[in-house]
Amino acid sequence: MSDLIDDPVPGQNEPEYSVTEISNAIKRVIEGEFGHVRIRGEVGRVSRPRSGHVYLDLKDEKSVLNGVIWKGVASRLAVQPEEGMEVVATGRMTTFGGQSRYQIVIEDIKPAGMGALMAMLEKRKQQLAAEGLFAPERKKKLPYLPEVIGVITSPSGAVIRDILHRLRDRFPRKVLIWPVAVQGERCAPEVARAIAGFNALEPGGRIPRPDLLIVARGGGSIEDLWGFNEEIVARAAAASDIPLISAVGHETDTTLIDYVADKRAPTPTAAAELAVPVRLELLTWVEGQGGRMTHALGQGIAARGQRLRDLSRALPRAETLLDGPRQRLDRASDRLPAALTTGVQRRKVRLSEVSGSLRPSVLSRQLAQDRHRLDVALQRLATGLSQAIERKREALGRRADRLSPAPILREINQKSERLQGLARRLSDAARRQSDERRQRVEALDRLRETLGYKATLQRGYAVVRGDDGVLTTKAAAEQSPPREIEFADGRLKLGAVSKVRRAGKSEEPPEQGTLF
Repeated sequence: MSDLIDDPVPGQNEPEYSVTEISNAIKRVIEGEFGHVRIRGEVGRVSRPRSGHVYLDLKDEKSVLNGVIWKGVASRLAVQPEEGMEVVATGRMTTFGGQSRYQIVIEDIKPAGMGALMAMLEKRKQQLAAEGLFAPERKKKLPYLPEVIGVITSPSGAVIRDILHRLRDRFPRKVLIWPVAVQGERCAPEVARAIAGFNALEPGGRIPRPDLLIVARGGGSIEDLWGFNEEIVARAAAASDIPLISAVGHETDTTLIDYVADKRAPTPTAAAELAVPVRLELLTWVEGQGGRMTHALGQGIAARGQRLRDLSRALPRAETLLDGPRQRLDRASDRLPAALTTGVQRRKVRLSEVSGSLRPSVLSRQLAQDRHRLDVALQRLATGLSQAIERKREALGRRADRLSPAPILREINQKSERLQGLARRLSDAARRQSDERRQRVEALDRLRETLGYKATLQRGYAVVRGDDGVLTTKAAAEQSPPREIEFADGRLKLGAVSKVRRAGKSEEPPEQGTLF
């Protein structure tokens, strides 16, 4: 009977799962246990494909966690994640069965404290400065008296009222207001669109194009003013063809748009003062200049009148000036009849002497001789011209084949096409080489920031040094009592053990500090 029943195989009674079934089971467990979590870590690799989603890594000194931010959430974030930033991410854990990995779907991400924000701001500032966006030579001069002023700010705050009131007191001008959000996630894109929108207006169109732009906001914390530190706002201000005044925050507040703008105002009221002069002062100056001009013209006319009167006294009277010429005219009129008679008689005698040799026969003989010489010369000239023309025609025929422009034109066209091809290849090669080197420099800079120990100190670590350099073990620290600990904000020196012993204290070794 026992031979008819097979012995049970160990493990045969355990259930079998397909790959998809076990992946779904693990997914339910992870999503059930970690439905909502907050994770603090450093942002590693960041990828932004064309789909609009953001893929990133959250890491610490031991582990790495994959994360994803869907397109709709990424567009609403107040601060975009960047590599090397320390953040606190809020979301839910899930799995991706296609690659057998778990990840966090991030619903909100914020910098982990003020230090992370300032570090990101400093990095962004260095990048824009390296591109030349802060250079003084690219800043435009403000118009002395703009006809139309464009103001980009919140329409409901006290800032716009202060600007309009100050403009009305100094010099009333036409003002166009582009309402925007001045804080929050909508601030940066709306301010950038407003700057681009004012620049897109056509001069002389239905809506007048401003001659000057003012970007204004009242004071606040760095989080409130963060929209004006976004790269999209700084680049929009740099690309503006209209001169721009930045008036964000109070005098002590500084944002990226302040460095890019053509002029920075400490307050919105000061921006209005920079935009227009004082009308009463300008009128007073014009009246003063008009008075000075009238006085100068009067003095000039009076001086020239006096000079004319002085010169007129030195001139003789008109009657005296005419006495001498009148007398010479009388003497010449007395001599004129006798001179005319004598001249006619001399010319009559000369004509009689010449007319004797001008007989018609002499003139006819001379004309016949001259005509004969002219006929002979004409015959010789016609023959010589015909022979010369024939010789030139034969020489030209012999050289015509060699003087054809067709070979030269073909060679010019061939070399022109070759030159154009070489120029295009040179341009493409230069552009590719420039792009490759720029990408390599950016990658090396990111690697330097990641591997540098200064960034590690910012996260709460420290470096312990002794006489012989950095101490990496407890034993080395005990053998080198004079120690120096470097933190992110400075270095701390600890005293030598020998001083304690000479002071008569206990011979026990000093209390050991924490090793990092």
